[in-house]
Amino acid sequence: MSASLTFMKLGGSLITDKRESQHFQADTMRRAAEEIRRALEAQPDLRLVIGHGSGSFGHVAAEKYGTAQGVHSPEEWRGFAEVATVARRLDSLVVETLFESGLPIWSIPPSASARCENGKIIAMDTHSVSAALDHGIVPVVYGDVALDSRRGGTIISTETIFFYLATRLHPGRIMLLGEVEGVYDGNGEVIPHITPENFEDFSSALGGSHGTDVTGGMASKVRDMVVLAEQWQGLEIRIFGGNTPGQIESALLRKSFPGTLISAETW
Repeated sequence: MSASLTFMKLGGSLITDKRESQHFQADTMRRAAEEIRRALEAQPDLRLVIGHGSGSFGHVAAEKYGTAQGVHSPEEWRGFAEVATVARRLDSLVVETLFESGLPIWSIPPSASARCENGKIIAMDTHSVSAALDHGIVPVVYGDVALDSRRGGTIISTETIFFYLATRLHPGRIMLLGEVEGVYDGNGEVIPHITPENFEDFSSALGGSHGTDVTGGMASKVRDMVVLAEQWQGLEIRIFGGNTPGQIESALLRKSFPGTLISAETW
């Protein structure tokens, strides 16, 4: 496990308005990009993979065609292509913003190499991501479409991509940023720490997400991350909000520890 390697997801709820089709939160993205740049300048040995959700771009189109459930008819394949196009449209906006902030960015579309079986990634190129990190470049991946041996086609979320990459690149940290300040319990309070042991105590309180989300919302994200934490001892996963100025930078530099921690260890 590489303690210096961090995966960071900029959630669709953060960089888009998921209640309005193809609405990019440009100001929020610019601020996030600046904070990431400052963190990397302050800590040059920090290695970072950035992922982002599809928000009101990919999710709206995917819900219209039911892409996540399968792609078989000519109309569904046209929908598959539409989802891919709008997801890439958002990626272009994200990458351009990161590049304009001064970051060395390389967008690597997951759909170019990912193959799935019943929604699970069974193969995807990781060499490009590894090479980018080795040469001081920040690779960017995103929620995308993928071919699927059972479903024909499907959707792969950023968390699903992170899960696959994590089992091969072994990051020390995964950060999932959204519009909320963490994982909330039934009383609306942020849960400070979730482990495999206490996950079931909170699972009934976990809802979906605001707006359209075809990949399962918060409950699915937390469940996947608990499984990943259980597999890799020492991995720290943190879910927190990205709207508080300075919070992204301070979290990357370990000056603050916001939101909800998911780990196998009971601390």
